Amino acid sequence: MSGMVTKKLRLETGGEALKVLGVQDRRLRQLERELRVAIFVRHDPEGEGVALSVRGSVSRVDKALAKIRALLAESAQAGAAPVSGESRAEANGWRQEEISALRPRASCKNSKNTPVGGILYRPEHAAPVGPRSARQQEYVSAIFDHDLTVAVGPAGTGKTFLAVAAALRALELNLVDRIILTRPIVEAGEKLGFLPGDLYEKVHPYLRPLYDAFYAMLGPERMRAWRADNIVEIVPLAYMRGRTLENAFIILDEAQNTVPEQMKMFLTRMGLNSKMVITGDITQIDLKEKAQSGLVHAMSVLKKTPAVKFIAFQHEDVVRHPLVKDIVLAYETYEGKGQKQ
Repeated sequence: MSGMVTKKLRLETGGEALKVLGVQDRRLRQLERELRVAIFVRHDPEGEGVALSVRGSVSRVDKALAKIRALLAESAQAGAAPVSGESRAEANGWRQEEISALRPRASCKNSKNTPVGGILYRPEHAAPVGPRSARQQEYVSAIFDHDLTVAVGPAGTGKTFLAVAAALRALELNLVDRIILTRPIVEAGEKLGFLPGDLYEKVHPYLRPLYDAFYAMLGPERMRAWRADNIVEIVPLAYMRGRTLENAFIILDEAQNTVPEQMKMFLTRMGLNSKMVITGDITQIDLKEKAQSGLVHAMSVLKKTPAVKFIAFQHEDVVRHPLVKDIVLAYETYEGKGQKQ
């Protein structure tokens, strides 16, 4: 990530923020696209001010800051009247209940960073993302309150999607500098060496679910720009060996398909100021030796480690199509009966 810098600029009033952000942050997103920078916004919960963090190459960041300052100068000359923080949010298309949900809650340990019960991340062209069940709320709180969170449970419970949203939230708040997503490559009948294409083409189908989550929240243009600048990195687990990951939000998906050696290797990649989230479904282990799952092994090894938080999702937490919940429950019942016979 050589040549990458982050510079900050504070907007003192809601009027300045509205001028720079634009309606529904459109001006800000346009600036990101034009200059290929990443701009993160952090609102002051106790006032009207807004802190901007602009990340990219030195020349692009300087151009972006110059353009923002020019917008502010135009606003000052036009005599733009300041507006309140809530008025700014309403002008950007937020509903009143969304604004209320983002207010810090005294009951949250890390309330400024954890909008439990409200919106976790608000994509530009999609519905806001947030916890939709009590256990999902517990999961979101755990991610921001712990450096290592392990979430297990059936498909459709939002384990990966919420982890991605939390990672983007942490990036917005400048808690981390980059996001790294990884998952093990479990071959199903074909060896990677015999598949056509370069490395990217060979592993892309395995990593596609991670791309889908980011495309849904960022859109294709921002996703491509952030990947090009290494703000978002999606790699096979095997390529994590030998790295120390600092100031990063790291997600290991499909962890049930790791072996214990891989899991230990992954866990020891954590560097300073980093967060890790591990997700998996121990009922869908694709390894030939299912008893050798690194996720199951890690749950046993780390169960008494206070700094590690475990979240266990159940079939009632499924938030996909209503039929998915019934399918999960039917399989749990069927497999339970089989074990008793």
